[in-house]
Amino acid sequence: MSDDDHPQPDAIPGAPHPRDTVRLIGQEAAEAAFLNAFNTGKLHHAWLLTGPRGTGKATLAWRLARFLLATPGPDDGGMFDMPSATSLDIDADHPVARRLAARAEPGLKSVTRSLNPETKRMRKQIVVDDIRSLGSFFQLSAAEGGRRVVIIDSADEMNPNAANALLKMLEEPPERATLLLISHQPSALLPTVRSRCRVLRLDTLSPDEMTEAFAALPEPVAGDPGALAELSGGSVGAALRLSLLGGLQIYAELVTLMASLPRIDRARALKLAEAAATRGAEEKLALLFTLIDLLLARLARTGATGAAPLIEAAPGERDMLIRLAPGPGQGRAWADIAQEISSRAQHGLAVNLDPAALVLDTLQKMGQTAPR
Repeated sequence: MSDDDHPQPDAIPGAPHPRDTVRLIGQEAAEAAFLNAFNTGKLHHAWLLTGPRGTGKATLAWRLARFLLATPGPDDGGMFDMPSATSLDIDADHPVARRLAARAEPGLKSVTRSLNPETKRMRKQIVVDDIRSLGSFFQLSAAEGGRRVVIIDSADEMNPNAANALLKMLEEPPERATLLLISHQPSALLPTVRSRCRVLRLDTLSPDEMTEAFAALPEPVAGDPGALAELSGGSVGAALRLSLLGGLQIYAELVTLMASLPRIDRARALKLAEAAATRGAEEKLALLFTLIDLLLARLARTGATGAAPLIEAAPGERDMLIRLAPGPGQGRAWADIAQEISSRAQHGLAVNLDPAALVLDTLQKMGQTAPR
């Protein structure tokens, strides 16, 4: 593995690379399922790691790789029975762990989106050459014996030619090789690829697990941990994105604007729209619409259940939700407008409509839906 200087598409800004995150929180069931397969000699040649973004799929993949390359198993032969493995943990001083940290482990190949040599930009997809390079990796590493492990992060980003090339490898897997496919949307993968993998499903984290995960990060997370956990839906990756992009402040501003409905504070709305429409603010614009979707979902749920969420994601949110969604009828109205707004926003972003006008139009639609 080369130590490239270009951005790493398999890393979350503000967090250690998954290869350097040795501890995984809240995914004991997935780890236990893998250990059971390993200990019983039923280790599948390909595993599909699925679940929401930011729940630790890449961290688990690197933990599995480290474990497989460092731990002899039932299929490794030997004169005596090997004791069952009880944990995926590998000592940081183990030679495999040290080589992985230095990106010098010959038994591992990590496949991500690569740099286009012509444009010098990161490709938007994993291309067929990225997958075909695994052929030479398997040939070279086979001469050294031992296990070989491949991590594909993420399999969702393979273009059709790359997916078909991978399918051929899954149909005729190399001996003593394990492929770990990370997928945020497994339904988008080729059915034939999914059918040749064993699935490991990762779940969202509980509030307590989110707090524990925040505490384990090398740098403190900016913002209220409870609000971050609430808005991220149990995804550490989503919480980090919210923190880095000022998501809590954006959501608080949305709540303040909604509290003034059905009359909208046009000056505040314009300020919010202009902030998301500045040059280089594409990520903040996308986050704004994500937070609008989330707020509308919380309104719809409040109306349907007759109760606001237990945890406020912004000051004054509970009173706003109860006032604007007093019953099931209004809850359905918010659910309906959420679908319309989401479709209009996706279309507007796709055709490069003026961002400020798109945001203002969205806020006006929300104002028209509020009960009078």
